[in-house]
Amino acid sequence: MIEIAAVLCVVIGAIHSYLGERFILIRLFQRENIPHLFGGDYFTKRTLRFAWHITTVAWLGFAYILLAIPSGENDFAQTMLFTIGTVFLVSGIFSFGFTKGKHLSWIIFWVIAVISFYAGNSG
Repeated sequence: MIEIAAVLCVVIGAIHSYLGERFILIRLFQRENIPHLFGGDYFTKRTLRFAWHITTVAWLGFAYILLAIPSGENDFAQTMLFTIGTVFLVSGIFSFGFTKGKHLSWIIFWVIAVISFYAGNSG
């Protein structure tokens, strides 16, 4: 039963990213009244795009955690910490890449990732 929940996390993430990109973000970005930050609307558009898609990254992390629960792993806490670290590492990559480092959330995401990986290795 929990495997169904994990699959649904993956499915809803894929649908969310695809349909959001196709029917919300693209149409939103065609508008002329998007706020201009750092001299234009590029930063705003890229920030909205990465923020939209990191939701999917988080849901993929939840799917992995759901699958790890019934597997009877010896160290579930380590699996959780590595999964959290991976989700925040990828979120930081999205933040940095989509905004060329201008949205500073990547710093916090990567600090969370490093702390999570460190805690997972030191247990």
